[in-house]
Amino acid sequence: MTDGTDASPLSFYDEVGGHETFVRLVDGFYRGVATDDVLKPMYPEEDLGPAAERLTMFLEQYWGGPTTYSERRGHPRLRARHNPFHVNPDARDRWLRHMRASLDELDLPPLHDATLWDYLERAAMAMVNTFEASPIGPPSGGRTAFTASVAGPHHPPVPKAPADEPPSPGT
Repeated sequence: MTDGTDASPLSFYDEVGGHETFVRLVDGFYRGVATDDVLKPMYPEEDLGPAAERLTMFLEQYWGGPTTYSERRGHPRLRARHNPFHVNPDARDRWLRHMRASLDELDLPPLHDATLWDYLERAAMAMVNTFEASPIGPPSGGRTAFTASVAGPHHPPVPKAPADEPPSPGT
């Protein structure tokens, strides 16, 4: 006998407000990036709109929303996509500063805020690929890259992205 209620749990994506919440998070983040002289050069498009769309799709998929990111771009391969860029602790800290400011604007319940922030901090730490203080750009010295991705519990199996795809840090 059932009581007629749907017992399936909501995804984090649904719990925080779905698409609208992730659009607001990403839009606020890129407002900060647009004025950041260290991070802005990391985004090849003059208009940050394509990077914002990619990051929105990525975060939505990671947190249990639509799988549009994988359908359009393949596996996220975060480390591989960011490796062509010189991501040092300063760049990481600036990225986190802009993301924290945007997350604060959302005014999520404390548990949701802490859960999302924990992920963002770990992801930012994983993107650091140098401790050199030089500007953002291709890493120097021809280093061999570690190319693991930051995977999550909501990533479905996805096809491998084409090898000739140009680098794009906006996921």
